[in-house]
Formats: sequence, C-alpha cells, structure tokens
Amino acid sequence: MTAVEAAVATAFREEWGNVLATLIRMTGNWDLAEECVQDAFAAALARWPSDGVPDRPGAWLTTTARNRALDRLRRSKNEAAKLQQLAALSIPGEPAGPDDSGVNDDRLRLIFTCCHPALSLEARVALTLRTLAGLTTAEIARAFLVPEATMAKRLTRAKNKIRDAGIPYRVPPAHLLPGRTGGVLAVLYLLFNEGYSASAGDDVVRPDITAEAIRLARLLAALMPDEPEATGLLALMLLHDARRPGRLDADGELVTLEDQDRSRWNAAAITEGLALLDAAWRRRSAGPYQLQAAIAACHAEARLAADTDWAEIARLYGELYQLVPTPVVALNRAVAVAMADGPAAGLALVDDLAAGGSLSAYFLLPATRADLLRRLGRPEEAAASYTEALGLVTTGPERRFLSKRLAEVGG
Repeated sequence: MTAVEAAVATAFREEWGNVLATLIRMTGNWDLAEECVQDAFAAALARWPSDGVPDRPGAWLTTTARNRALDRLRRSKNEAAKLQQLAALSIPGEPAGPDDSGVNDDRLRLIFTCCHPALSLEARVALTLRTLAGLTTAEIARAFLVPEATMAKRLTRAKNKIRDAGIPYRVPPAHLLPGRTGGVLAVLYLLFNEGYSASAGDDVVRPDITAEAIRLARLLAALMPDEPEATGLLALMLLHDARRPGRLDADGELVTLEDQDRSRWNAAAITEGLALLDAAWRRRSAGPYQLQAAIAACHAEARLAADTDWAEIARLYGELYQLVPTPVVALNRAVAVAMADGPAAGLALVDDLAAGGSLSAYFLLPATRADLLRRLGRPEEAAASYTEALGLVTTGPERRFLSKRLAEVGG
C-alpha cells in the first residue's frame, strides 16, 4: 500500500460517517449522497498522488462530494428545487447550526433519522452501520448472521421508507426521544462492537470506530441524562475499551483475557466506567446495557485473572438472558458457567445450543466448544471443533489464534 492509499484508507475510517451525514443533510437523498461520497474517495485516490494529501482531508472530501452532487442535480430536470436549496447551503466542512433539539452534530442527527420508529429495529441498526460507519453490506450481514443479499434488500427498503415517509433529518424534541432510544443504543453498541472485534479483515481491532462510538455515546448520555441505559452503555464501552491495549501482543496477535497483562489496561477509563455504572445503578432500573457493564466491571476490578468472580458473572448473564433471550447471550453464559462450575457444565450448555442450530454460522460456538473439550483433555474432539471454527472465522488474527490452538491439540 502506498502512502497516498494509506492516507485515503485512514480518511475513509475517520471521515466517511461525517462526510456522508453532511451530504445527506445537504441533499436529502440517501442514494445520491452515498454515490457522491464514494466518488469523492475515488477522486482522492486519483488526485492526491499528484496534488498531495490535503491538510484537512474531511473538508476536501466534503467539498468534492458536494460538487459531485451539484453536478448530478444540474443534470436532473426534476431536481431544480433541490438545486436551489443546495446552492444556498453552508460552506462544505462547516457544521450545520443546531436544530430545535439544540444538538449540533450531523452524525447524531443521522443516527436518529435511521432510528425512526417507522423502521424495524433491525433496519435501524443496519442502516446506521452502513451510512455512519461505512461498514460494507457483507460486514453488516455477518453481524446479523444473515446472507449478504438479504441484508442488501433490507437496506434498500429502509432507505426507501425514509424517503417515502418524509422522515426528517434531525434529533427529535425531548418528548419523542424515548421512542428512539432502543434503536439508537443498539446502533451505538453494534458500532462499538465492530471496532472492538471487527467482523472481517486483518485488523481485529479498529480503534477509530470504537472512538467514534464512544464519542456518540457521550453525546447521547448528555442529551438524555435521566436515561440509565444510555449511561450504562457508555460505561460498558469504556470498560471494554479499557482492555483494548492488552488484547493484542507486540506482533498483533490475539491474547486471551486470562493471559492479558492487566497493567496495560486503561485505568482512567476503568475508573470513569465504574463511576458511570454506579450512577446508572442508583436509578434502580437495570437494563441490558447496565447488566453487561456490570459483567465488564467484574473483569475490570479483578487484579488477576484468578480473582475474577465467575459465579457473579454467570448470575448476571442469567439476568441478562431473561431480558435478552438470544443464543449469543446463552453462549456467553455457558462460558461463565464453565469458568465457575467447570468445563463439563459449560460444555453441556454449549451442546444444547449447538443442537438448536441457531448459531450454526457463528464461529465462536465451535471455538468455545473446542476450548472446553481441550480443557477436558479430549484433544481429538477439540481438533474437530477447532477445524469447524476455522471454516467460519473471517479475521486474520482470530484465524491464526485458532490455528495455533488446533496445532496444540494435535490437529
């Protein structure tokens, strides 16, 4: 990769969501905005080698995308009114003024637009991951465990519904915020997860995405100070992100939680996350994000891996499953039970999940089963499960980690 290609890749990670959010505000046309932003990045690849990388890549990309939109609208006889509106817009790269909510952030507005109650929860989450984070349709499909073609159709339907229903591009007034909260929180959580544990590629961690998710979570928590789940989600992100420095070794390879050097964890982020969790708990309205933050706190407060209160973690996962009865939560609970009561107890739960078939495309199911079999001294069965997991894994570091484990059990 050349220096310019690296600069464009960095700009994509850091600026895609902001540039696209601005173009959607300017044009009101989701497809046009996305096409023009893609054109702007293509132009960067063509022009930056000779012109040099601009001092403000985001402003350059916004200006270029806006000019593309103007050209497209000029060629459309039916868009004269839109052209007149666009010509009077603010200078590209400068933020829009606050709307009636007082919020001056195009990306937060975009999240609330995507999370309108007229859309299904799944469509809200998927559309925002596509537009705000720039995740590919394939990446989003993997996050939802559905085929790429299915996800592409859902994204198209969601954008058409926003257009046809005239859903406004703004943060709603205070009395309408509760109706959007669930979708917005889910979006931010999946956005953070994609950065913390990428669904594909050579980089298992994408710090730019986690940082953006935390930034938006801070905005949301400030916008809704009386919503404990917003505070709980921010606490959850901080407690997880605090462990990020210990997740990879010097060669970029995965390090398991029990083997991480906890002195490398971010103490300031842990302190802030614990304080936020305590503030949310005091409202006595525990929800899924607070429970997950409490689980993360159990890890954060353990000085050594051996000090981890796995019985408490298993109990918290039991409570979480009552609120969110998903197979992934059940799998996480099985891991906690295995750590608290022994690998045989956890394996029984994992086998029940495998029999249900709902996680057949999820590599962590056979990977978890393989680890429990390894701990039980059943190497041949462990090797078979590691091999199955390798057939499903999509990131380089995780593939190498599983390959190493497979070799350890003689596979």
